[in-house]
Amino acid sequence: MILNPDVDNQVSQAYIDAKQSFISYEFLSSFIWDLPPTSAREIICSPNSSQIRHQKRIEPLARSTKKQTRLVFVTGGVVSSLGKGISAASLGALLKARGLNVTIMKLDPYLNVDPGTMNPYQHGEVYVTDDGAETDLDLGHYERFLDISMQTLNNVTTGQIYDTVISRERAGDYLGATVQVIPHITDEIKRRIRVVAENGDPPWDVAVLEIGGTVGDIEGLPFLEAIRQLGTELGPRRCAFVHLTLVPYIKATGEVKTKPTQHSVKALREIGIQPDLLICRSHEQPLTKELKKKIGLFCSVNENAVIEALDAESIYDVPLKFAEQGFGEYILKQFRMKCDEPDLRVWKKTLRRMKSAKHKIDIAICGKYTELHDAYKSIIESFIHAGTENDVKVNLRWIDSEKVTQDNAAEKFKGASGLLIPGGFGDRGIEGKVEAVRYFRENKIPFFGICLGMHVAVIEFARSMLGYKTANSSEFHKKTRYPVIDLLPEQKNIRDKGATMRLGAEPCHIQRGSKAFDIYGEELISERHRHRYEFNNKYRTKFVKAGMTFGGLSPDHKLVEMIELKDHPWFIACQFHPELKSRFTKPHPLFHDFVRASLEYFLNGKSNASNVSPKE
Repeated sequence: MILNPDVDNQVSQAYIDAKQSFISYEFLSSFIWDLPPTSAREIICSPNSSQIRHQKRIEPLARSTKKQTRLVFVTGGVVSSLGKGISAASLGALLKARGLNVTIMKLDPYLNVDPGTMNPYQHGEVYVTDDGAETDLDLGHYERFLDISMQTLNNVTTGQIYDTVISRERAGDYLGATVQVIPHITDEIKRRIRVVAENGDPPWDVAVLEIGGTVGDIEGLPFLEAIRQLGTELGPRRCAFVHLTLVPYIKATGEVKTKPTQHSVKALREIGIQPDLLICRSHEQPLTKELKKKIGLFCSVNENAVIEALDAESIYDVPLKFAEQGFGEYILKQFRMKCDEPDLRVWKKTLRRMKSAKHKIDIAICGKYTELHDAYKSIIESFIHAGTENDVKVNLRWIDSEKVTQDNAAEKFKGASGLLIPGGFGDRGIEGKVEAVRYFRENKIPFFGICLGMHVAVIEFARSMLGYKTANSSEFHKKTRYPVIDLLPEQKNIRDKGATMRLGAEPCHIQRGSKAFDIYGEELISERHRHRYEFNNKYRTKFVKAGMTFGGLSPDHKLVEMIELKDHPWFIACQFHPELKSRFTKPHPLFHDFVRASLEYFLNGKSNASNVSPKE
């Protein structure tokens, strides 16, 4: 660690004391928290430290704001997949509806640096932020519920924590100390929480922090210890603990069982955390007043702080259900914060429209992860948003691309009023997707391609309209004669897979006179990307002559971002991922217009769908 000799004596003495006693990095960082930023950087950010080498992953400590941000930690017990992400997002939405400035953070205990290289069957969708982070799908819920944009720092993993700590140890930043889980790993977790929570612009009133995993998991222990320490350091007026548990219903006996909740809270208390509020998930049986009283008594929680969470018709019902039980109000009372009542009028109006749609249509999604719908979570939600705005319920038909052939395409897609081919990687199922595009192009049925979906549309067009029968992407066939989709030039010498793609928000210039311009209504837009391959500019002129229009280009016109067909009622594909910017009350323009076109196709009687009819 390097210390500038010109730093004032107070800072120098703190450094010497820390070196002699080997006190924790966190203690030293908290000591200099209110010192001038230059002094703080001198001590914490040595030129060789990982903070400088990995600036994309972690920002240097900044001087804290005067406002004291309140922290709400959301943990889960009994089993996984109970809905911590939805619960955290719902709380955030309720607090924001009261006029508070709210942020949310997800702390994942797995050793991966990020989910970018993880199998979708294990992790689900990889959600990409504006600044290019590949994150947990829960960040998508946060953005959709709160209508805010997350950043890299809003998702922390054990892999990131260890990467930073080991890099600092190699740089000598720990002054020869024995590096251990406590205090070094827990201190780094606490530091990252503070960096996000205390450096909002404008300052955050409340930060909601979801701890991934289940209480009792070995990998989650450092995170629980870190938030326990924060709870002790900051006190109950600045920290609240919310615990989500399962309350199962045993049909054979007709009983609701509270014992799993009691044991989960007991495990949490053994770590040193006493929950302030419990969210009790149940499939169908509501919690009686007696059950709430029992849970409160044996878990040392006020019975009014026992929140019932039954299975909801829609995830967008959850904030309203929580509001009815005083969820947000209870948290604010603990923090002694006075706020306006939540303004949920727009949310309620949108929810009513969603549930009273006049029409119902089928839209096919042709992909290779169709068995796990969470792999396409943002796309599913985008169709809900767009359907609501168009007064239609969109029924998604999941089609396994490996099972689609030229002979059965008509049967597979019978009754579908539109087709979406989502993003993905690898050659599995590609030929089935090509046949799907051909069927919808030839039959003038609305088609929407995203990322890989655009690549497939380009390949099909080259084969059918340009006569390039062996046209392909160099991703699937490295020696293809017609590489109409090729690796981005800057990607050709990259070997590592993690965080090396074209990631995050990029500007896109929309061409006047295109359908894309009619949809967006503006020339310059910003959309999020996650890809290595692009349209091969070598073939641009030939595609244009054959009837394809490039509706969107990068500002320097070097990259094709959107394609459309002139002689088709609605055939659009894009290189970016519009589903990542759709919101419950603000559907994305492309999804909105695609659903509108699909509904129009259906209403004109062209879908020939016996199973799809106006909703009665």
